[in-house]
This record gives sequence, structure tokens and C-alpha cells, in this order.
Amino acid sequence: MRIFCLSDIHGDMDALDYALSYIVDELEKPNTMLMFLGDYIHGSDNSKEVLDKIISLQNHYGTEKVVALLGNHEEWVLNGSSTISEQNPSYEDDYTDDDKYIYWLENLPRYYVAGNTIFVHAGIDESLGELWELTDEYTLTNKYPADIGKIDGLDMKVVAGHIYTSEITNNPRYNDVYYDGFNHYFIDGDVISTSVLPVLMVDTDEDKYYRVTPNGMYEVQPYDEEEF
Repeated sequence: MRIFCLSDIHGDMDALDYALSYIVDELEKPNTMLMFLGDYIHGSDNSKEVLDKIISLQNHYGTEKVVALLGNHEEWVLNGSSTISEQNPSYEDDYTDDDKYIYWLENLPRYYVAGNTIFVHAGIDESLGELWELTDEYTLTNKYPADIGKIDGLDMKVVAGHIYTSEITNNPRYNDVYYDGFNHYFIDGDVISTSVLPVLMVDTDEDKYYRVTPNGMYEVQPYDEEEF
């Protein structure tokens, strides 16, 4: 299976359309999937348009081929501390049409497993090792800070968003796919500041991970081995 991953769109419809422009044709092929890792809303003004786009992709290709996970921003909507269009719920406006999205949000899974890879918005409780599926819900969507390095007792990779790769690398110019060389891939490119949505492709059959660009796909190397 070849799984194309996007995360932390934050209402940036232009960035989403651009990323989809060079990967959506792949969905016409067998053994491919599109995986959204959460945080579709808040940031730019087009949160509902982003949700509509993801829902339309699911309607067209099916929810087994296009998977959307729950992020912490969607969770804020579900627990009533936010609305879809505005992070401040005291803001006076008409949000009655949010209701049509709530059922969809309520049914988003918090993680997905394929092959040797765990897909999740924020992360897992790595102290649990092979029992990682006992991770509490808050950690799955809100884990902070990021863990990097080898996960003791778990021979799987974790693909997540949630935390800017510029923060993980302590490099403000780095907004691309990050790999620590062990168990972790992060793909939040800080779209609010950069308008960039990094795309990762996971080949679960080969257990290989590729950076996807308009010019092709390139196997992701550990950050410390990247050439800048």
C-alpha cells in the first residue's frame, strides 16, 4: 500500500489544492490511500471549505481509501471550547451551520495502523512499548513536546503532525518532512506562516518513506544527514 499523508492544513485551501494537484491522480491507482492527520481548521479563513473538500474526497473515493484522523483543533470543537470558524467561542456570529460537520468530526478515528506504521495526529505514549494502543485519547491528539529517537520495546514507525518541524529541528528555515533516523516522522510544515503542506508517502509493503514533491518522490533521509 502507498499512503500519501498530509497534516495540519488549518483552513489553507490554496495550500491543500496545490498539494492535491500533484498527488490526487495517484488515488486512481490500486493499493493507494490518502491519509489526513488532523487539524483541518483554524488559522486561515477557509476551514469549512477544507472540511468540504476532504468530505468530498471521501464521498468520491470511499472512506477506506481517504482516511481523516482527529486533531486537537477538531477536538476543541467537539468539547465546546471552539467553533469551526473561530477559535474564540464567545465571538458573536452565527455558527448554526457548524452542526452539519459535527457528526463527521465525531466519527473521526484518533489513529490508524498500516503495515509497520502508526499514523496519528500528535503521538503515542511511548513508555507503553508494544502496548501503545492503550495510549490515552489526550496524548493521541495533544502530545507535546515531541519525542524523538528510538522507542524502546516498539519496532514501528510513528507518522505525526501537530508540532512544526521547524520547532523539532530548532531550525526556523526547515518546514519539510522530518525523520529522526529511528522511529519518528513529522510532517507539520507550519502552513499558517509558510503556506507549505509537506507530503509524505509511506510504502507499507517496502517499509519505506518518501518526500513527495511536484518534481517526484525522494526517500526521506534522517534530518542529520540531510543536505541543505
